Amino acid sequence: MRKYVGPSRIEGEAEAPPSKSLMLRAVAAAVLTEGLAVTIRNPSFCADAEAALGIAAVLGADVRRGPGAVVIAAGAHPAGKTLFCGESGLCLRLFAAVAALRPGEFVLDGRGTLMSRPVSMIEGPLRDLGARCETRNGLAPVLVRGPLLGGRTVVDAALSSQFLTGLLIALPRARGDSEVVVPELKSRAYVEMTLDLIRRAGVEIEGEAPGVFRIRGGQAYDNAAYTVEGDWSGAAFLLVAGALAGEVRLLGLNPESLQADRAVCEALERCGAGVTVTGSTVEARSRDLRAFAMDLTDSPDLFPPLAALACFCPGTTRLAGIDRLRYKESDRAAVLQAEFGRLGADIRLEGNTMAVRGGPLAGGTADPRGDHRMAMALAVAGLRAGKEVVIEKAECVDKSYPRFFEDLAAVGGRIHE
Repeated sequence: MRKYVGPSRIEGEAEAPPSKSLMLRAVAAAVLTEGLAVTIRNPSFCADAEAALGIAAVLGADVRRGPGAVVIAAGAHPAGKTLFCGESGLCLRLFAAVAALRPGEFVLDGRGTLMSRPVSMIEGPLRDLGARCETRNGLAPVLVRGPLLGGRTVVDAALSSQFLTGLLIALPRARGDSEVVVPELKSRAYVEMTLDLIRRAGVEIEGEAPGVFRIRGGQAYDNAAYTVEGDWSGAAFLLVAGALAGEVRLLGLNPESLQADRAVCEALERCGAGVTVTGSTVEARSRDLRAFAMDLTDSPDLFPPLAALACFCPGTTRLAGIDRLRYKESDRAAVLQAEFGRLGADIRLEGNTMAVRGGPLAGGTADPRGDHRMAMALAVAGLRAGKEVVIEKAECVDKSYPRFFEDLAAVGGRIHE
């Protein structure tokens, strides 16, 4: 599906999409909650969330959808052996640990870009903790066989904290106690999100020192309800749209959220855009923009929207932390440089920094390479380009934000297929 996005005047409001990161964590916790039917309110039904709900059903859970909620009742009898993760790296790394609690054998499989994303970091730790784990030379599919018993292990979280999240959710349900040592922890905010969800469910994890987690086995999850926050990662694109082409109000965002991508507000302030936070509503308005600098090491998903923003900020914007982008749905630094370059952008990769020289974009055709965040960034850029931006295979936004183009059109975006 091609989408055409033309120069537009943005004005209006939209509801922030539910956070897929929090949705997947809530589904995993629900699968491990025995004796309670767990209600997940404000659920996401993006492609990644659908994959997680499918995995929950294969693991034996009863999954029921209702108005504005999903109810999950854990079950003891798996309905199959294949856990299909779609293109979700979080699904695979998270549910590898959760599935390893079971004595049976499961294969975690996927499609598309997931099949080339590294998962070798899960093999050693699962074996250390009593389970069997095999990958295809460090890639999916992944075979796991439990039970996960507990013990001591070292986790490499320099590339991603997603597997660490899986262990932190799964190990309280293991038979024995565990110690997880993490010498280099990236994406600390995402780990804090995980710990917050776990503790709200009555589970204790002790972090005695940075990078050391002590986990008592045999604990029970006792939370019967989770409410999924609005997603700052998806909202960032619409907030940038407001900063570039008018004004927009996003509803349903928690300004005190642990989500790292709420740093988008700081970026908008640094570039001169107007930003107002009132309760759970965030408004972004266009003003005279200027180049800015941000370190996005802890919020790498902000690179696509902020690169689009920087293209229209006079001067050279510098965004640090591109080493976090190589193993996303695409090599995002390279794809941002190449595809925005097709529109006329001047983006350079200098060591660990992306330098974006602001100036007019001509428009044209670009390929998001199957990356949902790239497609949304290209669409936002189209609001200010000299002519339409044509986005190939734009349906990839379904991965995290299925209604993105509808929401962008509702606030004034000129979009057609």
